[in-house]
Amino acid sequence: MPTPIITTHTTTAANRRVSLIAGLILGVTATMALSAAQAADEAGKGTGSERPGAVKSAIAKTIGRVRLDGDMLAVLSAHESLRPKAIEKVDVAAARANPTIADAVNALLRKNNRSTDPAQLVPGVTSADITVQGATGPLPARVFTPAGPGPFPVVVYFHGGGWVIADRVVYDASARGIAKQAQAVVVSVDYRRAPEAKFPAAWDDALAAYRWALANGATLKGDTSRVALAGESAGGNLALATAIAARDAGLQRPAHVLAIYPVTQTSLNTESYLENAIAQPLNRAMVEWFIDKLLVDKEQLKDWRLNLVDASLAGLPPVTLISARVDPLRSDSAKMEDALRKADVLVERRDYEGVTHEFFGTAAVVEKARNAQAFAGERLRKAFGG
Repeated sequence: MPTPIITTHTTTAANRRVSLIAGLILGVTATMALSAAQAADEAGKGTGSERPGAVKSAIAKTIGRVRLDGDMLAVLSAHESLRPKAIEKVDVAAARANPTIADAVNALLRKNNRSTDPAQLVPGVTSADITVQGATGPLPARVFTPAGPGPFPVVVYFHGGGWVIADRVVYDASARGIAKQAQAVVVSVDYRRAPEAKFPAAWDDALAAYRWALANGATLKGDTSRVALAGESAGGNLALATAIAARDAGLQRPAHVLAIYPVTQTSLNTESYLENAIAQPLNRAMVEWFIDKLLVDKEQLKDWRLNLVDASLAGLPPVTLISARVDPLRSDSAKMEDALRKADVLVERRDYEGVTHEFFGTAAVVEKARNAQAFAGERLRKAFGG
């Protein structure tokens, strides 16, 4: 049976009504659950526990069993078995040391006696660590190269992690999968992170990395006449913002922008934030923690680089948006799609049922991640003229 995928711009009116009703029910349920969980957490203050609250975890697991595909649920269960701390309860160092969804995927692979070697999971792609020029100095990066003589199109990719945690290693599977599916050289950039480098350091680095790729892509078997931008979560925001900044700086227009569950606005009261307030592996409290570490002051929430839906979008290249149904950021993608259409930018969005934030990099064990990576590759190949 084909895997069900919602493509937002072709959803029927009847389906939209059903989805809206379901969303409202889930939103009310999640809001009540969040209130109960917060009360339980408040009552438990002083215990020194850095683990997610028991009530919140129990409710999140129950909702997950109802809404998630079995393979996605297995990833979350594996992640839970690694005993992650609640990011909103710990300092930055502890948050960065937390088990990741990539760790959970590897745990599942080992459980099933499968290799965790990325080269075996994604054959035909090699990788090497290099440095690229950022806004204030060199940045670590990982280059993924398909087999063959090239030259290949180039994709500059930015990882997720709320601009605070994670790096090119954590998001290796996503960038490697894009290289395979798009048959492109992917340069995954470790931009500077907050709180050591507050907003807008990461955005400055992202634009500098794009400039570097245009000037140096040929040394990586790349064709610098065909360069795209891609990113995931916080990195999806960087990809979109870099396309705008490149336009304003008069740089070569990216061939395409691939944004996977990007942050595109700053309200935490959207439909999907309310519906998925205590979702795993990303919830509203975590986003609040990221924002607190990122900003110098709350006035920066008004900056167009965070509120992309209100930015000037005219003249951008075609955009692909990928979103997950069980994700606080789902509405960000929907709002971005609407804003791009109003600006006459070509855009296609796919919203995947039964999966969560961070699903894109789980292709080794999750079917819809494989589907999403294939879709992303198809869109990029088309943009590159393939």
